[in-house]
Amino acid sequence: MKRKIAHMVTFGALLALSPHLSAKDINVAAGQGAQERLQEALILAEPGDVVMLGEGRFDLTDGLSLDVAKVTVKGAGPDKSVLHFGGQLSAGEGLLVTSDSVVLRDFAVEDSKGDAIKSKGADNIVYYNLRVEWTGGPKESNGAYGIYPVESENVLIDSVLVIGASDAGIYVGQSRNIIVRNSIARFNVAGIEIENSFNADVHDNVATKNTGGVLVFDLPNLPQQGGHNVRIFDNIIAENDTPNFAPKGNIVASVPSGTGVMVMANREIEVFDNVFDGNGSSNIMIIGYRQPYDDPKYQPNVRNVRISDNVHGKAGFAPQFSGGEMLAAAFGGSVPPIVWDGVGGATAGIASSDAVPALSLGLERSDQPLNTAQPTLANLAGDAAPRLPKIVMPEAMEAAIR
Repeated sequence: MKRKIAHMVTFGALLALSPHLSAKDINVAAGQGAQERLQEALILAEPGDVVMLGEGRFDLTDGLSLDVAKVTVKGAGPDKSVLHFGGQLSAGEGLLVTSDSVVLRDFAVEDSKGDAIKSKGADNIVYYNLRVEWTGGPKESNGAYGIYPVESENVLIDSVLVIGASDAGIYVGQSRNIIVRNSIARFNVAGIEIENSFNADVHDNVATKNTGGVLVFDLPNLPQQGGHNVRIFDNIIAENDTPNFAPKGNIVASVPSGTGVMVMANREIEVFDNVFDGNGSSNIMIIGYRQPYDDPKYQPNVRNVRISDNVHGKAGFAPQFSGGEMLAAAFGGSVPPIVWDGVGGATAGIASSDAVPALSLGLERSDQPLNTAQPTLANLAGDAAPRLPKIVMPEAMEAAIR
């Protein structure tokens, strides 16, 4: 009897520790009533469940939300299971996730009025094999963000396609431990943006036909500041020539069309082994924050950027930033592929071993008027070798997409 009781206790403990033993698939088909049926499935799901989206177009009139941990939302493929928000009445998100250990995979979100897929305070979140698109092309009225995780730890974005966001296609903000890989961003204002975040790897992506390809920003007056430790490597960042269509007042509205990589007010950044081509303003732009701010803790300048082993194609041939045409004329018809505001001089720690010229604007302050710049070719010789550690996700997150 004692042995039987012990066995029952052990089995009970196993059940308590293993919610997947009772996991189930919840199948939701497209068609009439999809809004109510899909939201009900997301509400009733339990940890370990998989909400299965059938093939077809789900015509939705309101945003969806998920606040249950350890749930997978899985479609039949990004061209087969489509959450279509063309008839959305509110201006909120298409899908909002506020729970941990969620996997979103194999479906599409189209034409959301606001952000397409947002997760907030959702740790260990996976975005995999997704398509987000505003099907009418680049417009100021499109939603701001495509893939939009914020305030999270352990964010994995893999094999997504985002088209048409009026702010950033793939955006990660105020988060820690981030990987963005194997993805495509095109016809967005910012293709990929890492903002006010710590420890990120952005690699093996294609950023093309955006206003700016990859942005690494740090902004004032946000709960998490001091963005640092970002590696941008093994990407194709080319032909980012879409005119800026961000609504006025947005920080990305100031990004010049034709920007490959822009690093602003961040530190410990590595840009290596990328292919740049056809970026009319510059391949790599390194600048401080130029707008007024009232945050005494904010550090507006860039520090410690290392650039190495990149391939530079045509660049700087159609600069869209203030004074760019005159600079291009002064340098033989095009602006050098690397542009730095020059703030901090040798103490800023900006180093490049790429075999292309770099331009320093010679500014003393990040907010200094550009008409007072003293541009010169910059000597960025120094230790530009990569040294930041590789970002690693928990094994359960990697296993979820195998």
